[in-house]
Amino acid sequence: MTTNRRQFIGTLGAASALIAAPSVLRAQPQGVFRIGALCPVTGAGAPYGSGMQKMITAAAEIVNAAGGAAGRKIEVVSEDTQTSPQAGVLAAKKLIDVNKVQAILGTWSSGVSLAVVPLTNDANIILMNTSGAPALSVPPANAKGLSYRFQATNDRFGRAFAEICAKEGFKRPATMAFNNASGIGNTEGFRKAWEAKGNKVVANVVYEPNQPSYRSELQKVLAANPDVIVTGSYLSDTTIIMREWFQSGQPVKWIIPGWAANPDLVKATGPEVVEGVISVDSISNETAPSFKAYAEVYEKATGQSGQSNIFSAMTWDMVHSLALAIEAAGSTETAAINAKIREVSNPDGTKVYSYAEGKEALKKGKINFEGASSVLDFDQYGDVSPSFGVFFIEGGKLNRRYVVNI
Repeated sequence: MTTNRRQFIGTLGAASALIAAPSVLRAQPQGVFRIGALCPVTGAGAPYGSGMQKMITAAAEIVNAAGGAAGRKIEVVSEDTQTSPQAGVLAAKKLIDVNKVQAILGTWSSGVSLAVVPLTNDANIILMNTSGAPALSVPPANAKGLSYRFQATNDRFGRAFAEICAKEGFKRPATMAFNNASGIGNTEGFRKAWEAKGNKVVANVVYEPNQPSYRSELQKVLAANPDVIVTGSYLSDTTIIMREWFQSGQPVKWIIPGWAANPDLVKATGPEVVEGVISVDSISNETAPSFKAYAEVYEKATGQSGQSNIFSAMTWDMVHSLALAIEAAGSTETAAINAKIREVSNPDGTKVYSYAEGKEALKKGKINFEGASSVLDFDQYGDVSPSFGVFFIEGGKLNRRYVVNI
């Protein structure tokens, strides 16, 4: 079942009393476990959000076709965060207090996840996200241990950037960061890792979002004569920065996270502008049967390669991990489910790659679900450690040269 924002706005007056009353019981229809798909369908995350949302629904259909989880069908209610903390909070309140969801899946940006997690904690439900901010790992954000991250932390991204800088022989890196938890987390993670190697960052600039030009910030960085600029950025601001840098004529290399340096960036700037840019992104568990199954469904639903949207592989895995935990717990109570999430995903146990396979194997003992996005070994913070693909933009295409493991 899908509920859209127009329907919500139309009934906002009637629902306001529910939103103001956190004690409302989340009574579920008989035989249903309801989850909220809270993805960035619009805003900076729009290139990924629609696919993420579709894979939550598709994975739920697969679980239901296998008889559901602990005897319950998975029902999905979808909302758009607009890649905005304010909109994300409003949507999360609706999902929790009006739709009475028992878990929220798919928050993308760190700003949205950090704004939503207090609400899921208060409601005592699980939040599964693809955000990078280190603050999501620890209290107060993860004080109840109910938040699970299917993406690498910004700190891990930063460490990957440092390894790439060393491998490529750069000596004078500078950084440019979008002023939010994700952007600063990327560049601070890089700075710490780079300085730990005995090196220095020659310039560090944090810029504000939604500006028509970033020329003054760019000039501050270029004045330090860096040989590479490492960014914590998004697509829209990166597009402006790359155009203005190209116009400057000053030679420098770039290392940019994959959600900003992608085919959409090439289209927006033209291939000449971004030739040689190094794009870094976590990569899927490409050789696993789980990835093959996901990719087939994704390509059928979107007409695009399953490798084109790592975040949709993550939301696919969210539903599988959650459903297997429900099945293992034999319960839809949050505490019981939460106690099983690591148990069904981490070693040891029989390796499984689909919900149906895992459900059957649970009858015989422990399982280790290996996902489409990564092997899904959650640490004590609820974080995973994907591998990083290092892509060079060459002739308008992203070509992967090597993989970095952190």
